[in-house]
Order: sequence, then C-alpha cells, then structure tokens
Amino acid sequence: MTIINRTFFIFIICLFNVSVFSQHIHNHFDHQDTLRGTITPERSWWDLTYYHLDIKVNPKERTLKGTNKVVYKVLENYSELQIDLQAPMQIDKVEQKGKLLNVKKDGNAHFIHIPKKQKIGSNHELIIHFSGQPKVSAKPPWDGGLTWQKDTNGNDFIVTTCQGDGASLWWPCKDHMYDEPDSMLISVTIPENLMDVSNGRLRGVDNNKDGTKTYHWGVVNPINNYGVNLNIGDYVHFSEVYKGEKGDLDCNYYVLRDNEKIAKEYFKEVPRMLEAFEHWFGPYPFYEDAYKLVEVPYPGMEHQSSVTYGNKYKPGYLGRDVSFSGWGFKFDFIIIHESGHEWFANSITYKDIADMWIHESFTAYSENLFVDYHFGKEASEEYVIGTRANIRNDRPIIGPYNVNKAGSGDMYYKGANVIHNIRQLVNDDEKWRTILRDLNKTFYHQTVSTEQIENYLSEQIGRDLNPFFDQYLRDVRIPILEYVCRNEQLFYRWSNVVPEFDMPIKVKIGNKEEWINPTIDWNTLSIGADIKTIKVDRNFYVASLNLTN
Repeated sequence: MTIINRTFFIFIICLFNVSVFSQHIHNHFDHQDTLRGTITPERSWWDLTYYHLDIKVNPKERTLKGTNKVVYKVLENYSELQIDLQAPMQIDKVEQKGKLLNVKKDGNAHFIHIPKKQKIGSNHELIIHFSGQPKVSAKPPWDGGLTWQKDTNGNDFIVTTCQGDGASLWWPCKDHMYDEPDSMLISVTIPENLMDVSNGRLRGVDNNKDGTKTYHWGVVNPINNYGVNLNIGDYVHFSEVYKGEKGDLDCNYYVLRDNEKIAKEYFKEVPRMLEAFEHWFGPYPFYEDAYKLVEVPYPGMEHQSSVTYGNKYKPGYLGRDVSFSGWGFKFDFIIIHESGHEWFANSITYKDIADMWIHESFTAYSENLFVDYHFGKEASEEYVIGTRANIRNDRPIIGPYNVNKAGSGDMYYKGANVIHNIRQLVNDDEKWRTILRDLNKTFYHQTVSTEQIENYLSEQIGRDLNPFFDQYLRDVRIPILEYVCRNEQLFYRWSNVVPEFDMPIKVKIGNKEEWINPTIDWNTLSIGADIKTIKVDRNFYVASLNLTN
C-alpha cells in the first residue's frame, strides 16, 4: 500500500470512530434511569435473602395479581426501602407484621417507609401486594414483557421475558443485579387445563376448587431477577439423568404436546452440551435445582435452571449459521448458547448491565468451545473467526454505568473473538482450560464487575491485560499491525490503539512462525532478503498494513 493510500485508510478509520463516539456520548439519561441503574441508599442498606412470588395469571383478562414476600437482612440503619415495579403494574399495599406501611411512588421506584428502627444483623420480611395488566412484549426476548399466544390447538401459551427491561415489568422486586436472593419459591396459579414451568424443582401442585391449579417451584441457589420466568402452556414432560462431574443431574424437558416426538430426538443435544461445557467450565452450576429446557414461542433465553427454547427444532439459529463457516449447522444454536449462560450469566452474573459482556462474550465463545470439543480445534477456529462478519464496531462493548444501559451488541461476537484472542496469548490449551474452570470456581454464584474479571485473567495469565481490555472493551478501533520489510529487516508497530497497547502476536515470516512483540513504537527483527510480506495468525482479532514500497 502506498503512503497516500495508507493515509486515506487511516483517515477513514478515524472518521468512522469519531462518528461512532459522537453517537455514543449523546445518550441522554434521566432520573428514572439513575433510580433503576444505581445502588441507591434505599437499596444498599439491606441484603435480599429470599423471595416467595405467589402470582395468579388470568389469560382472559391478560392480568396478573399476587404477592411477593421479601425477606432481608439489615446491614445499616435506614428507614426507606426501594422496591421496583413498572406501570401499568401497580403495588396495591405493603404489609409488615400485619401492619400497612406507607409507600411513596417515584415513577417505577417505590419507597417503603419502615417506621421502626431495625437492628443491624436482624432479619425481616415484607409482603407486597400487586396487580395489573403487564406490558406486552412486541418482540420477545429483545423487548421485555409478557407474551400471550395460542398454540396450534387453541390452548393459551403465555411466557415472560425481561432482560434489560427488568423483572419489575411484571413483579415487584429489588430490580438491580448486584443483589440476588439466596433462594426463592415461585407459586403460579393458572387454569387447570394448563401447566406452569418456572425455575428450580417442582415441589407440588395444588388442585383448587375454582377450576385452577397452583404450581410451586423451589429454587435453592441464588437467582438473578431476569432469570425468573413463567412458561404456561399445554406442556408434556419427559426427562433423563445425566452422569455429570458432580453426580446425577436431572434433566427435564417441557414441550408442547404436538412436539413431543421430535423433541425427544432433538434434545439429545443436551447431553452433548453438558459434556462439552463441564469439560471446559467445570460442573453445571445448579445441580440442586436441576436442568430444564422449556419450549416457548420466541427463539430462547437463559432463564436459570429453566432455559427456554424456540429454535423450531432446526440446526443453527432458526436455520441459519451465524458463523457462515458451515460449522454452525452442526448443532442447535439455542440449546448451546442459552445453556452456556448457566455458567456465564446465572452463576457468574454482572453487577451492572454495563458489564453485560461478561454474560454474552463468554457465552458466545462457549459456542466455539462446543465446536472445539466435538469437532476439533481447527473447526472451532473457523467458527469463531467466521462470526467476525457480524461485528459492527459501532460503540464500546462496555456501556455507561449506573443508568441500566448495556454496551454494543458487539459484546457477542467481537467479545467471543476477544476471548479467543486471549486464548492465543495463553498459548497452552490445557492451561487455558484450567483458567476457565478456575474462573467459574472463583466466582461461583457471585455478582461481579469487569474489573474483577480483568484482574483475574491478568493474574492467571501473568500479563497486565488492562491495555488489552481498554482497547477491545472500551474502544471501538481494531488494532493495526503496521510493518515494513526492507534491507533484511522487519520494522513493525501497533497503530490505531490506546497508548499502552503492547499485545504480542504470532506471525508467519516466510515459512517460519514467530512471536513478535509490537508496541506503539517501531521495533525491528532480522529477516531474509526475499521477505516482502508477513502473515498474521488468523486467530488474532487485528488488521495488518504492509507499508513496504
């Protein structure tokens, strides 16, 4: 490339990046965004320990009515407690020890006045009564709310989705991801001809005198808000036991009646998924709550121990290969991706949705590791590299903090390639596997920040990855390896990068693979006289630019 062409190339990249950052910084956030996205004083003084969500679903009126028992531990003295519930749902009243408490509403936030001082370390509970006709999802799961449909036999088919928009779309809760209940009971009352499938294990079914049934689902592990779900329909159930790393894992499947036969064949994908992911990540994180795959009328979602499936029993993602490599047709995308979230999202959970990349980047990368386990390393490389066609580099992967705003959708496939890039830096597949397994052990059932994940990986790899993460998570530019081959010397450096970026990279010089260590300053390496170009290892997510005249 000539100097003129190089200048134009860099100009276009810089112009694009200025445009991108201009779009990013003009986000406007208001008081409600802050109330929703911040660990407010009204949230921080109490530790959530338990929910009992008891809810009645009326399909004819498309309404919900019920109570949520909130059990909490006092961490410091404070008299106002924040609970979130979004209109048109409403809180009818709040009780504590049989007495009504005063509730002050500020948009979607409800501030409950605690009249008596509560001792630090003591445990208390509230009963929140609520009702209403919840928001209907326009496009689940990307738009939160309830979906009210009919199956092909005319039976009601009702589901919830709410990631990002918040669980408070349909039930009152502490709607911030930093604090999870240690356990939960979900009781769902529905018409007697239907079945509800929610999280955890089924503890019992009550046959009520009014022509309804109440299903009781118990969750004994911590659970994030958006992971709680209702799935109501004319389901049939079948099951199997997977012999996993921690012993017997109960796997339960709930599908619409007409799909039982195809599902029994198609869900053979689940043991293959568990085998691959337990190999790479360690034991499935919720043996006590079992594993479920539940049919729904949208593509799918990672609801904890109640993974939802709507991929129409087709290979790939709704019949498409997201990697354009052919390998995406070798498995069911939804079963693999959404189940991968059991490790990354449900066990390891972001504290702030700005760090949603922790969920989506590792889980998108898990698709690649599934391919690696079952089809080999070269196939997995082709898969993850193929997904680069989906990357937009439109805005940073990390979003703004404390306003309930996620970063770019590039958190999926740019994120997967970033993690694949880290694997190259480790340069030892067994060590990489150990790092991933220990990551899941270290942050098991915890809410975490980007900083914690960054520091962990830096420590395990033995290299300061902060500039690396600044480049790939907080910037939109693709690093460019600039080089010149002249007088038997290779001159090389990084450009289009943050100031301290210094990632080593594997290149092919002639017929020989070598590691070089570019920085933002020019470096040199002796090469043969006939070498005019080098080839960057395809597994690194970078661009290269030959400046040789």
